[in-house]
Amino acid sequence: MSHNSFGHLFRVTTWGESHGPALGCIVDGTPPGIGLTEADIQPWLDRRRPGTSKFVTQRQESDQVRILSGVFADERTAGQVTTGTPIALHIDNVDARSKDYAEIRDTFRPGHADYSYFMKYGVRDYRGGGRQSARETAARVAAGAIARKVLDQLVPGGVRIRGALVQMGPHGIDRANWNWDSVEQNPFWCPDAAAATAWESYLDGVRKAGSSCGAVIEVVAQGVPAGLGAPLYGKLDAELAGAMMSINAVKGVEIGEGFAAAALSGEANADEMRVADGRPQFLSNHAGGILGGISTGQDIVVRLAVKPTSSILSPRQTITRDGVETDIQTKGRHDPCVGIRAVPVGEAMMACVLADHLLRHRGQCG
Repeated sequence: MSHNSFGHLFRVTTWGESHGPALGCIVDGTPPGIGLTEADIQPWLDRRRPGTSKFVTQRQESDQVRILSGVFADERTAGQVTTGTPIALHIDNVDARSKDYAEIRDTFRPGHADYSYFMKYGVRDYRGGGRQSARETAARVAAGAIARKVLDQLVPGGVRIRGALVQMGPHGIDRANWNWDSVEQNPFWCPDAAAATAWESYLDGVRKAGSSCGAVIEVVAQGVPAGLGAPLYGKLDAELAGAMMSINAVKGVEIGEGFAAAALSGEANADEMRVADGRPQFLSNHAGGILGGISTGQDIVVRLAVKPTSSILSPRQTITRDGVETDIQTKGRHDPCVGIRAVPVGEAMMACVLADHLLRHRGQCG
């Protein structure tokens, strides 16, 4: 199957299926001499890991990562460092329950990729969705950890990437209450503590009803230098949008004001500029840190809309692979709001795209 790789100079190829023995990725293009151990990667995987609360799938995966290649340590290096060769990462699947899917092996789940996948390839791994499962995103998060190391090494002061859930179902946050510290203190990565409390009862009701809900995630990158991207076919915002759209269940992406910009006047939308301490200063950030496909040095702000989880207990009308009409209930362990665990995935994709563009910028402009 093609199209398992993304990136140009910082290139990631993922492999593995939801119920296979393992999954992982190959990360190529990492500069040599960057300190990297499994302990640098594991904390990011732990944030995405299933089974961490009653609000996510109860599949119990430790998601322990192993580095198989691309690093080396001896008395001449300050610890283990990258060698400039491909880095292979391996994550075992330890809690797959394929029998949960036996009843739907010949039936397409509405809203899922079952039908379109089968029509393209003529074969379908029904066990948890196989390759199309969000389980694949564990490998992206691992790759994103390496991308963060690249950004921290090559950008003075480093780049800070943080994600937050800003809407669950129809319930949004109060931006006046935004507090990044709150994100790490609730199971939803929500920056509004009051909203997070209200979401608990809302999502508990959704979960007990055997249903699901969607979400909106906001990812912000601070410290990104100006100049990353290109004005036409390598636009930073275009490649960020493509990266975010590649995440399972994402159906929409906004940069900066996004669709809300259509309702603004030219005067309101323009990010005016002044000089402060001898440096350019923007008075607003409606553009989300990107103008003409190139970063401005402001915070890069991306939002992604995640649809409700397609695997639900409520009966839905569908057909079998033989064209027979039937109803389906999807049993098993599923996220009632897949957007929760998509937050660290969005952060990882931001990191990978920025690392790729940083290396491309250095290659062209020095």
